[in-house]
Amino acid sequence: MNLPPKVTDRAFARLAEINENGAGRPLRVAVAGGGCSGFQYEIRLDDVAEDDLVLESGGQKVVVDPVSLPYLAGAVIDFTDELIGARFVIDNPNASSSCGCGTSFSM
Repeated sequence: MNLPPKVTDRAFARLAEINENGAGRPLRVAVAGGGCSGFQYEIRLDDVAEDDLVLESGGQKVVVDPVSLPYLAGAVIDFTDELIGARFVIDNPNASSSCGCGTSFSM
């Protein structure tokens, strides 16, 4: 059994800030083919689907679809605010390499 991805308190806190003025939608983290390294992350606000894994804290939800789940086993979903910009980031132990932008990886 693979470990599910983990969402940091910082990522949940940022999602709560985003949802203050909105409908309180979950953050979807998905993996799709493409990108400069073979796979790419898709991170967006979305609704919960019936077969999603739902990670919840403080009333905020992060959802992962069953197809993306094996690619995100043991990954850490975080939020970083650096000089180059603020964004959700994924530390994925399954990725053998990733590109400089952090949104694309290979296995």
